[in-house]
Amino acid sequence: MPTVLITGASSGIGRSLALVYAQAGYQVFAGGRSQERLSEICSQHSNIETLICDLTEPEALKAASINLPNLDVLILNAGTCEYIDDAKQFDGELFARVINANLTSVGYCLDAWLPLVKSGGNLAITSSSAAFLPLPRAEAYGASKAALTYLARTLSIDLKPNNIHVSVIHPGFVKTPLTDKNSFPMPFLTSTEEAAQAIFKGIKLNKSDIHFPRIFTWLLKTLSLLPFPCWKILASRITH
Repeated sequence: MPTVLITGASSGIGRSLALVYAQAGYQVFAGGRSQERLSEICSQHSNIETLICDLTEPEALKAASINLPNLDVLILNAGTCEYIDDAKQFDGELFARVINANLTSVGYCLDAWLPLVKSGGNLAITSSSAAFLPLPRAEAYGASKAALTYLARTLSIDLKPNNIHVSVIHPGFVKTPLTDKNSFPMPFLTSTEEAAQAIFKGIKLNKSDIHFPRIFTWLLKTLSLLPFPCWKILASRITH
């Protein structure tokens, strides 16, 4: 039975991914901090096991992972989103919190789990379409996701001799508990089920860049080709 480890599996995209992989016949290790939520998805499929861990605590992470088998797929999906409302009154603690949760924790996960990924296996890291362009109020979130995109692309080069394929995932807006907090319009909002299917298919096809919904992500990619002064004017209009 092929194996997959998914972080952030207690809710949102990660939860839907765990169910999709379980239905596809994988042994799923569902990582998260909520025993209650993870137990609920385990009750739906006998081939899902919980992995209770705090990804920001490297020693606890390694201790929780001691009995894991080798992995066919590793999906580092967990993350958070907080916005900086007033750049002039920059919130350094918020910035550090987001960077720690979204970026530093991925380094701890790679330290603990990348050695378990088999030759011919897949590593996928969830970034965001926010990595394509600098967006208003996204100083912390966008910086963390842009760094993840760079990290994934660098790993794709350095892990090629190990025959490990690396995908970076760039979702648009997906309806999750995190996006439910957003007070602004979210065009082309996608369900977690649709997101999970896109990711599952993209990893299976060894796609380097998994992005969706295409109409939205291609629009952002096109806008990213504009000279920055032009985008700065457009982005200011979004803000005001």
